[in-house]
Amino acid sequence: MKFSIMDQSGHTTEQYAPAEVARAMERFAALVAEGRTAATRKEGASEYSVTRQFDPSAEETLFVPRLKGG
Repeated sequence: MKFSIMDQSGHTTEQYAPAEVARAMERFAALVAEGRTAATRKEGASEYSVTRQFDPSAEETLFVPRLKGG
């Protein structure tokens, strides 16, 4: 499973092995608690779906920071 975390510099990629589900779940919760929006993409799909729950079956989870106005 792959996490792509968008930030000011572009993005960071984190990879998690199937045995690291608990660690990935904790990281997901921390990123969402920071205010990031999570979107998942299933294997073979080209579109992402916004989610609020960790999905260990997702091929990739994209985390987008909250937009700031001003």
